[in-house]
Amino acid sequence: MSPKIRNIIGWVLTAVLAFIFISSAYMKLAGGAKAIESATGLGISADAFRMLGVVEIVSLILFIIPRTGLLGTLLLAAYLGGAIATHLEHHQSIMAPVIIQCVLWITATIRFPELSRRLMGTPDSYIRQ
Repeated sequence: MSPKIRNIIGWVLTAVLAFIFISSAYMKLAGGAKAIESATGLGISADAFRMLGVVEIVSLILFIIPRTGLLGTLLLAAYLGGAIATHLEHHQSIMAPVIIQCVLWITATIRFPELSRRLMGTPDSYIRQ
């Protein structure tokens, strides 16, 4: 795959993830009655729920910026891990956070070739960019 196509795919997937996380964070920050009720049902206070929205936005910003993208990837992966654990604890489906987690890692390996090299254990001399 040419570097130009790889770059385009990486940024399209980044935009999809940005839409998902911004929508989720907006719901948490807006704090509608239904959202707060849902959070309370999971044992999360309204203040903690809003803080999760802030964490999502900060992590997403770090992910979008190329220089801090790897840090953002790790923070979003950790956030989604917590979401998966919370869903499991409350006997809810984990499919949505698992799928988002997979798309996150696919996007990160496309956008950050150094991450792909580390994960695959490929020496730098064998990777063409």
